[in-house]
Amino acid sequence: MTDGAEAPHDAGPERVRKIIHIDMDAFYASVEQRDHPELRGKPVAVGGAALRGVVAAASYEARAYGVRSAMPSVTAKRLCPDLIFVRHRFDVYRAVSAQIRDIFHDYTPLVEPLSLDEAYLDMTDHLWPGQTATQVAREIRARIRETTGLTASAGVSYNKFLAKLASDQNKPDGLCVIPPGRGADFVLTLPVGKFHGIGPATAAKMQAMGIHTGADLHAQELDFLTRRFGKSGRYYWNISRGIDHRRVSPDRIRKSVGAENTYFTDLMTLEEAHDALAPLAEKVWRQVSRNELQGRTVTVKVKFSDFKQVTRARTLPHAVETEAEMLALSRDLAATVLPDPRGARLLGITLSGFEQDESRDDAQLDLFEDR
Repeated sequence: MTDGAEAPHDAGPERVRKIIHIDMDAFYASVEQRDHPELRGKPVAVGGAALRGVVAAASYEARAYGVRSAMPSVTAKRLCPDLIFVRHRFDVYRAVSAQIRDIFHDYTPLVEPLSLDEAYLDMTDHLWPGQTATQVAREIRARIRETTGLTASAGVSYNKFLAKLASDQNKPDGLCVIPPGRGADFVLTLPVGKFHGIGPATAAKMQAMGIHTGADLHAQELDFLTRRFGKSGRYYWNISRGIDHRRVSPDRIRKSVGAENTYFTDLMTLEEAHDALAPLAEKVWRQVSRNELQGRTVTVKVKFSDFKQVTRARTLPHAVETEAEMLALSRDLAATVLPDPRGARLLGITLSGFEQDESRDDAQLDLFEDR
């Protein structure tokens, strides 16, 4: 497609926006291959190789075998016997992410991070005369490569939904532009599972209704979609037509901060669970302290050996004041479901209910990626 994302929009008088979505290519795995030359060109998985390990990210060489993020490590190893596991280094990933965001802010203050490795940029009011958003996207990708040694893919369009769709089209190290007048047609041919905002469960529900592609979704009446999917129905109706009015919000706040761990040996006693919760609480508290967040709701997740899981939560009338208080609450919640004869294979702690200006958009940064 062309640089036509800057052409007039024929859908009405609303001014055409110029949105860029930048998505790093296999970010965590690429950082490891950059820093360890012996890994370059080989199938790499970031994560634990143990029996209960989970793949946090996979290089493109590993993806060729079907390895994906969130996949159990034993499954990944079965798919790719030569797979090389490396431990994650989130401090390094965060540092590289900060370098990349500094580049973004050289072009616009309207940067909305979605995670460590992707963000939206609104260039509508921040282009020089004669400059296009597509040119900026090319320049940003070149600067990322020069600064970090990593590659990024970019999508350019007139709204967030289409810009994100576009960034997935020519990965890795690619650029795609969806201009006004082409957005609706572009969406029609894609499977609904590719749409941002339609997860695997919703996609399966749609497919059971005979809705497999954007064209199938476009054919549905708004009333039908709202009856079947509630308030999300209008969003689905809009995106099937290439419509998305969401703004790029540089002041996004996390809805929650959480940490969890899967254990090699099931935790059979409450004492074992109490001990295991301590490092999780420390990790969560470190994050909320760094971001100066104050939350009132503590949630504990327990996944049993049969893979069934439960959550228990408690909301205080005031913000949790210390790590010790959060840990004590977590242990009290865990005691309502443990010990259990099945044993606990996973524990998690989440702090939410942050005190914030309700007029601001919310988001939870996702540490795992599969792009």
